[in-house]
Amino acid sequence: MSANQIGLEIPQKELNFKIGSEKNSFPVVVINDSNQFASFQIELIAAGADIQEVGYEWYTISPDVSVKIPPGDLVEFVISIVETPISGFTGIMNITVRAFSIELREENREVLRITLQEGAGRSQLKLEAPSQKIQAIPLDDVEIPILISNPSQQNTNVTLTCLGLPESWFHGNNTQQFPLKPGAKFRTSFVCTLPFDRDAIAKIYPFTIDVVHTNGLPSQSQCNLEVLPKGSLEVVCSPKSQTIPAKRSWRSWWKFWQSSPAIFNLTAENESNLPQKIEFELENVSSSDYEDFSFEVSPNNAEVEPFGKTDLTLQIDKDRSWIGKVRKLNLLVKANWQDTRVNTKDEVQVIEIFVKPVIPIFLLIVPLAAVLFLFWWLSFLNPFNPFPPHKSTVTSVQYDGSGKYAISSSNDQTMRSWFVEGFYQPLINQDLGVLATSKKAIRIARFRPVNNDFVAAGLENGEIQIWDAENEPKLPLATFSSQADDRVFGLEYTLDARTLFSGHGSGTVLRWDLQNLFTNPPTQPSQSKKFDFAINSIALVGPDDNTLAIAGRYNQLVLWNWVNNTVKTLPYPNVGGQDDYIQSISVPERKRNLLATADNQGYMSVWDLSTCLQSDRPCQLVEGWKNAHSGKPVRSIAFSSQGCYLVSGGDDGQTKLWALTQNGKRTSDLNGKILATSNTPVSAVDIHLTTNEVLTLSGTTEGRVLGQKTERLFRLGCDLNN
Repeated sequence: MSANQIGLEIPQKELNFKIGSEKNSFPVVVINDSNQFASFQIELIAAGADIQEVGYEWYTISPDVSVKIPPGDLVEFVISIVETPISGFTGIMNITVRAFSIELREENREVLRITLQEGAGRSQLKLEAPSQKIQAIPLDDVEIPILISNPSQQNTNVTLTCLGLPESWFHGNNTQQFPLKPGAKFRTSFVCTLPFDRDAIAKIYPFTIDVVHTNGLPSQSQCNLEVLPKGSLEVVCSPKSQTIPAKRSWRSWWKFWQSSPAIFNLTAENESNLPQKIEFELENVSSSDYEDFSFEVSPNNAEVEPFGKTDLTLQIDKDRSWIGKVRKLNLLVKANWQDTRVNTKDEVQVIEIFVKPVIPIFLLIVPLAAVLFLFWWLSFLNPFNPFPPHKSTVTSVQYDGSGKYAISSSNDQTMRSWFVEGFYQPLINQDLGVLATSKKAIRIARFRPVNNDFVAAGLENGEIQIWDAENEPKLPLATFSSQADDRVFGLEYTLDARTLFSGHGSGTVLRWDLQNLFTNPPTQPSQSKKFDFAINSIALVGPDDNTLAIAGRYNQLVLWNWVNNTVKTLPYPNVGGQDDYIQSISVPERKRNLLATADNQGYMSVWDLSTCLQSDRPCQLVEGWKNAHSGKPVRSIAFSSQGCYLVSGGDDGQTKLWALTQNGKRTSDLNGKILATSNTPVSAVDIHLTTNEVLTLSGTTEGRVLGQKTERLFRLGCDLNN
């Protein structure tokens, strides 16, 4: 074995040091025992100290690297101990001095013993932070626990900072400051609330717990926070139905044999914190005869950013037959999201494509039938023809006293007259045409009770007009108003037709004196009453026409004795907010102690007012029921004259008949009888009894007025066949 080419001499093998002292230095001599020039370096290794965990310089060497010295020459290094190699350690420790040379590729070692005493030197705090990654869901609170230990014998002030995470996540601040006594431990934590937006994408966020204190060295700990997925993914396809070929322009009609693709719009909405990619596949649920189609989604394999939307186009091609009938493709459009760790909604969309032949069979076989059908479809014979009599929502319908004629009003600014028999006889035209045309939408129209010869109309702009119901005047007989643009939602005549009440959107009820209507028409109301809610419907109750029932916004229902100017509030059971309305109320002509209500939450009720009209006793709720129209709003109700039947119309498109007992309760049919179902909401209804039948009218938001009839239910409730 060859001799060592590096000589190492340490004058003192046992040393006493005080941490922080300026006299913590000792010399080390290195001799070049080789036969070549070489440079040398020194390294100290402390027994019991983990080199990977000592995150600071605990000694210094001068010089760092010697110059190259010739064979036989020497170099002296000066080593200074500036910090204990083990944080907080005092006592005896073995130190290995290692001398080495890059040129010689050799080293030499000597061991010396040092005694370390507590001094004014720096120490390092012990930091314990989560070693495992922390998982958290957006909108939840997450706690990052920290344990700080002070192994030294000195007080210190600690500044603890969490770096790498957005400051907006923290409750308060991402920095904490506190004192720490010698040998003490302190538990604390950082609390974060993760937002549910683009600032908290689902991924792993590395962060650092940084510790700085006034009496020692800083330290750090690396941690990880994993934001877990949250949210939903949704796909919407529109329209749901298309036709091949699409509608052509008149310039290309001569290319009738050509096919054009069906185009659908797809919207992929990513309401989650996960970036996504989406692909689509189509499945045919029809017969195998219709599987010869092709499709293309553009852009393919689209990317959808978190909380973003991406619009795509689905193009479907299908060959047309030359002669035949229209064929239908029923397809399932399936959305395949790349990452399904969050909820998916409507990932399967059902679409249909109608594939027309080049020459339809009916053009060859039944051209005459097509012409006849078209004639019927467009004529009055079809109550559902594509040209509704009214061009907008029907706001009210009402029979006259005989039940032979009826009127309707609409937002299209017209009133129309109707021949009731025409609703039930297919060859009789029920539409008698326009009775009146106004310059504003007509919100309500009511016959004058005496002779039914005049009609009062309430307008969108707050005007009230009187029209002749038996002729076709071009102008109203009288017009009056109190406040411009205060919509009229309710009109109610007294039985002698000398007084008219109007209810307005502002919450005002006005009383108009009509005794001298044509010689001295009113210019101002005789009486005014202001309520703190918008009014939707009014009705006179009681035998003397002294009390007006008023209903409207916030589900408010009150009785106003206009003679004594007193107001009584009825405890309506279905308490409502600013978006809740009692839409309609009704009183039977011959039993005016009963009152029916209907609201936009689908709740209907019947009240007996006989106990509270003439005394201070509370009004009696006879019966109330929810979901009268499948949970949809009930827009209009009407009592039969004797109070045995109640008709209602709602947003579910149904017109229902409710049979009642003498005291106003429902009979055994608690769900009511469906008289008709429309494709659009029913906005107005009325009822009239003949000898053996119940006649009803319904107006829809599409502008149609439809008639229904059913047999009277004698002996079932209060309707008796005398």
